Amino acid sequence: MSHMNLVKLCVGIATVEELEAWREAHFADGTPYGLGLHVHRTRMMPTRRGEIVGKGSLYWVIGGHIRCRQAIVSLEAATDHEGRSCCDIVMDDRIIRTIPQPKRPFQGWRYLRPQDAPADLSTANAGNDDGALAAELARLGLI
Repeated sequence: MSHMNLVKLCVGIATVEELEAWREAHFADGTPYGLGLHVHRTRMMPTRRGEIVGKGSLYWVIGGHIRCRQAIVSLEAATDHEGRSCCDIVMDDRIIRTIPQPKRPFQGWRYLRPQDAPADLSTANAGNDDGALAAELARLGLI
């Protein structure tokens, strides 16, 4: 069986560095799921759970481009502060930068097939702070 990814807008975050700083500040003491994990709460539980957990990643859209991803460790049924059912996306704390790929705004999360996901940035490109050069090279079809 193949795996599946999720893609989600990273609302209120302008750069990958800002996401890293926010995550570090908010999850320094761990989560209910353990240390070294990050959690993002969303309304709907993915029906393709078996293809995602332990195999897929959550790809973050920042500034109109998919710019990074985090491996999904589990998808947990939860209840929000108003008593509504929701889903906790539990992720590894490591944020992996990707080659920037344009993505239009959307609500919630969407499935992202592996063949449609951007490749990880190589360590040689990782020093590119905002990914602008990588985005332009990708737009030109050079990477």
